[in-house]
Amino acid sequence: VHPVESGGGTVQAGGSLKLSCTIFGSTGNRHCAGWFRRAPGKDREGIAAIYQYGSGPVYAEAVKGRFTMSQDNSQNTLYLQMDSLKPEDTAMYYCAADCGAPEQISDWGQGTQVTVSS
Repeated sequence: VHPVESGGGTVQAGGSLKLSCTIFGSTGNRHCAGWFRRAPGKDREGIAAIYQYGSGPVYAEAVKGRFTMSQDNSQNTLYLQMDSLKPEDTAMYYCAADCGAPEQISDWGQGTQVTVSS
């Protein structure tokens, strides 16, 4: 399984970005998938997840109400719509065909950098 993220960039505070992630090598029949990020000097953290049999995406408090996770019908591409961006959202963003603790996930892509200027 090899995720490939794209869509990052530099925006001003209050702006928006939409990230995409194609998970190669996956059949799409997985328990869950998630978006993660690693801010400078901090550990990687989970920020959004979709469960195969869940009622909808779940979000970390830091992004709830501003970020929206979705996936296409094949379930091999994930999206993360990020609105009302803040400087503290500056991080490298990753997706995974998993939604557990980051230290327990082994298949990471190269990530996509998001920088929010004040």
